[in-house]
Amino acid sequence: MTTDNYGLFVGLVTLDLIYLAESAPQNNQKLVAIDYTVAAGGPATNAAVAFSYLGNQATVLGVVGSHPITQLIRTDLDTYKVAIADLQPSTTTSVPVSSIIVTESTGERAVVCINAVKTQASISSLPPDILQNIDIVLIDGHQMAIGKALASMAKSQNIPIVIDGGSWKAGFEEVLPFVDYAICSSNFYPPNCHTTAEVFAYLSHFSIPHIAITHGEQPIEYLSCGDRGAVDVPQIPVVDTLGAGDIFHGAFCHYILQLTFTDALAQAAQVAAKACQFFGTRRWMEAQQ
Repeated sequence: MTTDNYGLFVGLVTLDLIYLAESAPQNNQKLVAIDYTVAAGGPATNAAVAFSYLGNQATVLGVVGSHPITQLIRTDLDTYKVAIADLQPSTTTSVPVSSIIVTESTGERAVVCINAVKTQASISSLPPDILQNIDIVLIDGHQMAIGKALASMAKSQNIPIVIDGGSWKAGFEEVLPFVDYAICSSNFYPPNCHTTAEVFAYLSHFSIPHIAITHGEQPIEYLSCGDRGAVDVPQIPVVDTLGAGDIFHGAFCHYILQLTFTDALAQAAQVAAKACQFFGTRRWMEAQQ
C-alpha cells in the first residue's frame, strides 16, 4: 500500500552493530554472539524506516557525511526507500557507531553510543525547501538547533509536529511550544519532574494538545485535549526490544494522518509489538513480505 504522505524525520543517524547473546558481557569477558546484524540506526532514522514501510515517503534529516562507513547506512536506507537529507555532506568524520547487545532470554538491550554530541549541525545547513510537500515532521532532539528552527517553520505552515521524547535533552523546552504530539517514554523527565503526573503537567504548560507516555508492555498513558486515559498494548513474547520505541513513533506518524489520537497510539503499539518479536530493527518487515 502506498499513500501520498511525506514525512520528515529530524535527528540522529548512526550505524548500529547489533548482537544477540546469552547475556551482556562482564568485565574482561569475551562473548560469542548467537546472531548479529548491521543497520542504520537512531530514533529519527528507525522511525523513518517504519513510516516508509507502511506506505509513505520518508526523508531523514541528519548528519551522514562521506566517511567510508556511511555507505553501509546509505545502502540500508536505500533498501527501505528512505531518502537522506544530509546536513553535512562533506564531513569526513565518522557517524556515531552504536554497539548493542540483546539478551536472548529477555529481549532487553544494552547500548553503547556517542549519539550526536560531536556531529551538531547549524541552522545554516538547512535546505531552504526542506518542508516542501511535507505532511508531518518528527523531531528526536539529537539535532536541537535544527529541530527548533524546523519546528517554527513547520508550525507556520500548519504541518503537524511530533517529538520523540525518549529522554530529556537540553533545548527541548525551545521546541515544545510548537509541538502537536509529544510521544514520550517513561524515561523522559524534564527538569524538576520525577513522576508521570509532573511530566504531563510540564508538557501541558506548553499547550501541547496531545501527550502520550509509553511504559513498555504496560498501557500507554495519554492526555488529549484535556481528556486523560490509557491505551492497552499487545502482550506478546519478546525477542528484542531494540528500536521498538523508534518504530512506534514512525508508525504513529503514519496513523495520526488518518486516525484519531488514541486509535493512532493503539495501531502504533501493534506495529511496535510486531517488531519486538524479531531480532534487530529490520527483520519484522522482512517477515511480512
